[in-house]
Amino acid sequence: MFMTGMKQHTVTANGVRINLWSGGQGPALLLLHGYPQTAQMWRKIAPRLLQEYSVICPDLRGYGDSDKPRDGYDKRTMARDMHELMRALGHERYALVGHDRGARVAHRQALDHAEAVTRLCVLDIVPTHTVFTNTDRHLAAAYWHWFYFQAPDLPELMIGAVPEAFLRHMFRALSVSAAAIEEPMVQEYLRAFTLPGTIRAGLEDYRAAAGVDFEDDARDLGRKLRCPVLAIWGEFGKMHTLFDVVGAWKEKADDVQGFALPCGHFIPEEAPEALLEALRPWLKA
Repeated sequence: MFMTGMKQHTVTANGVRINLWSGGQGPALLLLHGYPQTAQMWRKIAPRLLQEYSVICPDLRGYGDSDKPRDGYDKRTMARDMHELMRALGHERYALVGHDRGARVAHRQALDHAEAVTRLCVLDIVPTHTVFTNTDRHLAAAYWHWFYFQAPDLPELMIGAVPEAFLRHMFRALSVSAAAIEEPMVQEYLRAFTLPGTIRAGLEDYRAAAGVDFEDDARDLGRKLRCPVLAIWGEFGKMHTLFDVVGAWKEKADDVQGFALPCGHFIPEEAPEALLEALRPWLKA
């Protein structure tokens, strides 16, 4: 809808139908969105890279117009979805940029499919294991939704009763500029968010983080990412005050760079020019 110059289509990967936008030419670049959004969060970024890269922007399992199965929201399975998607599109090696939940999928993807991921950029996260092992009252207050979403059934009922109010609260609370997510895009996010199964799937994504994802990450504490890592976060977001972001990623990889941009959580929408300025030289390095 908003992805200028890109083609929308569907590919079956790892047994699920993945909705995606693709276009451009050159080395493959996979962009993974966060919660509660869709691939269209890259609308200010992806079209600007089409002259340099073959850009792929999928809706993750459970999000947007992709399939919403009952299970498979652990990051290992979601990472396999994305890796098999790229192989189905003919890309054996690719750079990877992920925001929020998509960055957690991307982290696992770079671990499990190290031969394929050439570079990894994570936007406004530290590793899942780091979040849970450093939980205190400050983090619990800032990340309230992580813990609220763990309750069975109740979040589905409550969010489903007022989905628009919930979405608008999340966008307003986590961004600095109220205009960063324009009204037509809010309506498109609302359309996708209220498709049958989407609310449940997003909650299962977070529930997996506190269960199987944490356990998988704990088993892999001795493994380091082989590719270069770029960590970018919002200077006016929660991450900036709660964590040493670069330090957290240096525990996971040897080659790490990172810095904050003057924005909130939704970096690709709040600070697209600054993000592009950071990504272009790093991707070419």
